[in-house]
Amino acid sequence: MEKIPMTRAGYDRLDAELRDLKGTERPAIIAAIAEARSHGDLSENAEYHSAREKQSFIEGRIQELEQVLSRADVIDPTKLSGSVKFGATVVLLDEDTDKEITYQIVGEHEANLENGLLNLRSPLARALIGKEEGDEIDVQTPGGVRSYEILEVRFV
Repeated sequence: MEKIPMTRAGYDRLDAELRDLKGTERPAIIAAIAEARSHGDLSENAEYHSAREKQSFIEGRIQELEQVLSRADVIDPTKLSGSVKFGATVVLLDEDTDKEITYQIVGEHEANLENGLLNLRSPLARALIGKEEGDEIDVQTPGGVRSYEILEVRFV
């Protein structure tokens, strides 16, 4: 099986979600199903069908998280240095807008652009890998080609 690269923070977030699903959400939905069953005819019981649908989602997410966490390869970025690689925090200058943007390159299961966590498999991250401070890159995006300058690479 292929290992899934992940930071410690990403692993801990997924592990906390899994514990919450198993310890809180699963028992709550089981209780909701029991309550809905007590109302009689299940064929026309919207509460029951809604609870079963939610249970299906929760069980699917539990399986997904267990599978991801079992294959996780936790990487500590503070032990790395050099050019851009997994775990690096990169400060970029968008040459089209003159705005600075900071991203940390992380695994796909912990990526969240709003929080500055860039998916390792994204076009921008792939273009950054192996580059160093001062390098300029061009990235093909859905909106066209974007140009960036790497201002800083750090491993925190």
